[in-house]
Amino acid sequence: MSRLALRMFLATALALLPASLPAQIAQSEYAARRDSLAARLGDAVIVVLGAHEPAEDFLSFFQSSVFLYLTGLREPEAALVIVRRSGQLSSILFVQPKDPGREVWTGHRLGAAGVAGLTGMQGRSTDELGGVLDSLARTGLPFSVIGELGGSEGATPDAQFVQRLRARNPSLTLAAGAALAERILRGSKSPAELRLIRRAVDITVAAQHDAMRAIKTARNEFEIQALIEYDFRRSGADRPSFATIIASGPNSTTLHYNADDRFFSPGDVMVMDIGAQYNGYAADVTRTVPISGTFSPEQRDVYQLVRNAQAAAERQATLGAPARAMSDSANAVLAEGLARLGLIEAPSATFEGAPGQCPAPAGCPQLSLYYMHGLGHGIGLDVHDPDQFYFTGKIASGSAFTIEPGIYVRANVLETLADTPRNRATVAKLSAAVRKYANIGIRIEDDYIATAAGVEWISRAPREMAEIEAAMREPWAGLGAGNTAPVRVRHDQ
Repeated sequence: MSRLALRMFLATALALLPASLPAQIAQSEYAARRDSLAARLGDAVIVVLGAHEPAEDFLSFFQSSVFLYLTGLREPEAALVIVRRSGQLSSILFVQPKDPGREVWTGHRLGAAGVAGLTGMQGRSTDELGGVLDSLARTGLPFSVIGELGGSEGATPDAQFVQRLRARNPSLTLAAGAALAERILRGSKSPAELRLIRRAVDITVAAQHDAMRAIKTARNEFEIQALIEYDFRRSGADRPSFATIIASGPNSTTLHYNADDRFFSPGDVMVMDIGAQYNGYAADVTRTVPISGTFSPEQRDVYQLVRNAQAAAERQATLGAPARAMSDSANAVLAEGLARLGLIEAPSATFEGAPGQCPAPAGCPQLSLYYMHGLGHGIGLDVHDPDQFYFTGKIASGSAFTIEPGIYVRANVLETLADTPRNRATVAKLSAAVRKYANIGIRIEDDYIATAAGVEWISRAPREMAEIEAAMREPWAGLGAGNTAPVRVRHDQ
């Protein structure tokens, strides 16, 4: 083998290896989470209901994020009971009994006997759950239940479960606060969680890069969606962390468009808002690209404005800084830039909203005609996960979040204004600019994690316009043809 061939072989082999060993959350960490939750609530019985088996066993099952956070168990119909009494803590995990006949259809069940070895908790059969809870109810301890309890009374299986529990135990005290306590705990991510988030982001970034290369060979949004989701699974992701958004032309101005079924044209932009879920943890990365491979002058105007707003927010993303400063800085840049483009009358300009739409007499910010969502959100077990700055107001080690400003120039945006003399004057001033920039939607979204070393941008897909245009010029040889080496990962059991 020649030296050149050897170097090529080694480079290929190394590319196929994981960058680092996959992260794994230790059972001691799950136990610490349960201890922390119980400590926040004091002496009580905490009942955490897992997700239910799908109505048809050929449908996919996904565990609830709350249950996954506290147990790591992915089986359906499970329940966790945490009892804290006089400062002493015990945890029982209820799982479906072994049933070889049923397991032929739905797969292996852990069974009560397998719980201790996997989780360190006492295992019981779900058949015993009602009796155990009735016995605990007689102790007089308050109960806190976490599950799918929303909606109208009795609308969900979990709500019906609570109804039956209360009917059997009329003196039972149901306390609030467990769900909020669990969200507060989840706001700060452990080092193991941050490694899983980083892995999900790496997979997502690789898919973004492949999509940029492949657009030149595609005609419909669903082709790019299919490529991205193929890349996710090829790289070991569980699934998309949300419905993949591939939005071209006018669809780019719809925030959560996910039909992904439009034939696009060279003059369009395409918003690709995508995220892989790896071992339960979500990424969320958005890039906006020109279908032609080159941004038009109008597209460049809007893209650079959004990028400037993101950069302004990034400068505020430091340890100990108020999270609100990120949004304030981005809003100021967007408002000034939109005024410069003629899409709003002035950075502080307003319009008259419909009754109840905006506080009178101030009116609605004209900025909101084109930017109607928040700057970002936490990421974790859910793609919109709690972050600690939701509760403290400050960025700190353990934060994981997005920054995602956007501008969306809908062709009919001015038609949505109430018909008032003041708004008619506004429409007359803005119409030409709206026509100029119509159907251009730009969103740039990146993921960040905070450690003791500072805040790190981890979603390093091509982002500047020159980088995107260069990526789109790269050759594309088709699915599985080695365009981007898959992010080789394995699931930790």
